[in-house]
Amino acid sequence: MIHSQQPPGLLVGAVDPVEVANISIPLASAVLGLVIGYQAYRGFRRHESTSMRYLSIGLILLTAVSFSVAAFGTLLLRFDVFPSSLETPIRLVARISQFVGLACITYSLYRRP
Repeated sequence: MIHSQQPPGLLVGAVDPVEVANISIPLASAVLGLVIGYQAYRGFRRHESTSMRYLSIGLILLTAVSFSVAAFGTLLLRFDVFPSSLETPIRLVARISQFVGLACITYSLYRRP
């Protein structure tokens, strides 16, 4: 009887739990980021605070946008919807979103009315 050797981590006919985690954790993080950003936006609307506006924008960019770009970019690359040459630009877009989000949060903390 001949047994074929499969590389570790590849399951035939089943779902690999590592792949599920690699997809679901960034998506859950994006949802949590949207919830937190929305709460900050509600604070901005309630108090008309410009600092809260920048805080909400920064939180959404830092979490929801960057995690969404990374998660959907990974899926589209993995299923060959995008060519592998777009992996670096997708990663760059996610990093730029994180940087701009952190810049907005920093601005919101040091902004004087």
